Amino acid sequence: MLGAGPAGVIAAETIRKHRPADAITIVGDEPEPPYSRMAIPYLLAGQIGEAGTWLRKGAGHYEALRINVVPGRATALDTASRIVSLADGRQLGFDTLLIATGSTPLQPPIPGINLPGVHPCWTLADARRIMALAGKGARVLQMGAGFIGCIIMEALALRGVQLSVVEMGDRMVPRMMGPTAGGMIKEWCQRHGVQVHTGTRVEAISPGAPLSVRLSSGEVVAADLVISATGVKPAIGFLEGTPIRCKQGILTDWRMQTNVPGIYAAGDCAEAFDKLSGRHVVSAIQPNAADQARVAALNMAGMPAELPGVTQINVLDTLGLVSASFGRWQGVPDGEHVELTDRAASRHLSLQFKDDVMVGCNSVGWTEHVGVLRGLVEGQVRLGTWKDRLKEDPTRLMEAYLASAQAQGQWRGAWDDRRR
Repeated sequence: MLGAGPAGVIAAETIRKHRPADAITIVGDEPEPPYSRMAIPYLLAGQIGEAGTWLRKGAGHYEALRINVVPGRATALDTASRIVSLADGRQLGFDTLLIATGSTPLQPPIPGINLPGVHPCWTLADARRIMALAGKGARVLQMGAGFIGCIIMEALALRGVQLSVVEMGDRMVPRMMGPTAGGMIKEWCQRHGVQVHTGTRVEAISPGAPLSVRLSSGEVVAADLVISATGVKPAIGFLEGTPIRCKQGILTDWRMQTNVPGIYAAGDCAEAFDKLSGRHVVSAIQPNAADQARVAALNMAGMPAELPGVTQINVLDTLGLVSASFGRWQGVPDGEHVELTDRAASRHLSLQFKDDVMVGCNSVGWTEHVGVLRGLVEGQVRLGTWKDRLKEDPTRLMEAYLASAQAQGQWRGAWDDRRR
């Protein structure tokens, strides 16, 4: 397994369950035990210690399963000889291989981006540097207000810093939320003491104590710490020159196998085939990494399995305001939609339809129906007459789900009985 994140660990454990005699190795490019990046904000907020980020807490877990965890960074892959080369010169042979190398932070081409006091927030080492500078009252400027950026922002706010956020897009979380929803999240953050600059770029960072950050608006902001959270990209550079097909990520089929037999990919670095949409999708969330890892591992162990679909979900808690997006929240050609907005109460609901199926949605402040929204979108539930009822009153989600999903289940059950 190349990669010691959730995908690599879950795949190794799954293979061990079904292949007790196989030699299994996990290669991780950080010195710490395998951990979850999604736990780093909890570490920043002081809610857990470093051990709380570890994927498996029990002492001797990997040794007990005879899973060899070794430090190393893959630099080359010979698919013909079945050899992985590591940065320190070692070479590891394999019969089957899972590439689960995850993502790496994007570094914007900004003068001063490599100055002391300017850091990404991606690794435990990054978290240690940030915690050393982000004491109570510290002036912190964060570049990026996407999904990851908002999670980091939440942790920083809990540390009591003076926080400014700069986002190039016209709204917060622009890849997750439409204009109304993203604007409402911005308004919420500003009411809770965060300075938010949307439609704005950082143009340069100048050295000093504090750092001097020049914005495209002409404003200059003083900062004790600058955090770069401007996005990530799949960590697949070492595959250049190999026959493995890649676009944004590593292209896989529904078994998570690449175009090279015996080589699989899972997690943030994979561009998996989604049966529901009929296209390849990179969806860098931990539930997808886990599902893809299990499917890949079962196939690596000789037990055929297929990925049912690529979950396209994001649920975000931003300073106490819960928002969610599911599926094709932007809508589809020739689709229909309905929106309901109550700015005073910070509540917004946007539903997108294709024929009588809800294909995507945005919600802000609707915590009571998040599971229903996901069920309607992922289940591709045919709403029938309930589509028009939802267009008249989007709040009737639970009624629509119970009536339509139950009817669809009964129809399928009757059809199965007839086939018998």
